[in-house]
Amino acid sequence: QCTYLEIEQAERTHAVVLSRPAWLWGAEMGANEHGVCVGNEGVWTREPLGEDEALLGMDLVRLGLERGSSAREALEVIVALLERYGQGGSCKEEPVPFVYHNTFLLADRTEAWVLETAGRYWAAQRIQEGSHNISNQLSIGREITAEHVGLRQRARSQGWWSGDGEFSFAEVFSLTHQPARMEAAKARYRAGKELLQRHAGHITAETFMAILRDKASGICVDSEGFRTAGSMVSVLPRDPTLPCVHFFTATPDPSRSIFKPFIFVAGLKPTPQVRSPTFRDDPAKQIPRFQSTVDRRHELYRRHQAALELMERDQEWGQKLLQTLRDLEKQGLEGMNALLAGMVAPRPEELADLFFDCVEAEMKFY
Repeated sequence: QCTYLEIEQAERTHAVVLSRPAWLWGAEMGANEHGVCVGNEGVWTREPLGEDEALLGMDLVRLGLERGSSAREALEVIVALLERYGQGGSCKEEPVPFVYHNTFLLADRTEAWVLETAGRYWAAQRIQEGSHNISNQLSIGREITAEHVGLRQRARSQGWWSGDGEFSFAEVFSLTHQPARMEAAKARYRAGKELLQRHAGHITAETFMAILRDKASGICVDSEGFRTAGSMVSVLPRDPTLPCVHFFTATPDPSRSIFKPFIFVAGLKPTPQVRSPTFRDDPAKQIPRFQSTVDRRHELYRRHQAALELMERDQEWGQKLLQTLRDLEKQGLEGMNALLAGMVAPRPEELADLFFDCVEAEMKFY
């Protein structure tokens, strides 16, 4: 059972860790036990938006992670389900539907892909080197590695492409008149590219955290009623004997949140402090949907929010708290570097408690 649709079950699914809006089934981003990571962004294209309930892009993120043991396999899972079921339905917990198509970043220890969609149509690009970013706009031009079998025929039949010259997915399927939010996306996309290029050749987990916290570029959003809700950075060593380390904030606005490390091991300690409550009569599951609201904040979010209000009232105290929290984040990063450099060999039970312990420490500081 996905957010809106029920689809056929897979024989076997992988363990996943997900950062997701609490009301739906899917996820904005996450990772699985094989070191596969997937994240998505909303886009608006020439293909009409499907307000009929289908699979959400966020459902496809989770399905790719649950069913794909590599980035390529996750991509194949996503496109097969997209072609079969389509994408559609509201992506926001509000009575007025908010609908979009999706782009995805997929990575594992050895490969990275960008997958971009327009309705049931899609194009994918394998990223061979360097860095790549996405931001609410189509970015795959002529460098298409794989595509929907009917993609070019669709473009010709709609009069979007003459069939002459090289085919650019972004040029052909992007809207001629972009909505205002797409203009902001262009600036974010350019800024992300520039920030990555500035650190080319020496990008670390800290580099990504700093980029995700960048407010001047609009990458970190905390205004106009919209806020960066959660952030994730993953370190995927090429050496398969080393563990992948996934850092999650589990709270909004990374400039005032901290990244906490998570590692897949047997006997993981559950972290109920970052699980949103469930509701018997959930307004997201009642038909018609979203007729009432519920408080979905988990315990860490509640404490984080209370601390933010205090920080705003008392700047000096706020800076002290933020510094204390950043010191905790630094410990996590130093621990990861020591682990991946082979300088420490922690016991499996320590790794099983790692994320729980970091969340507990953050809550104590609040």
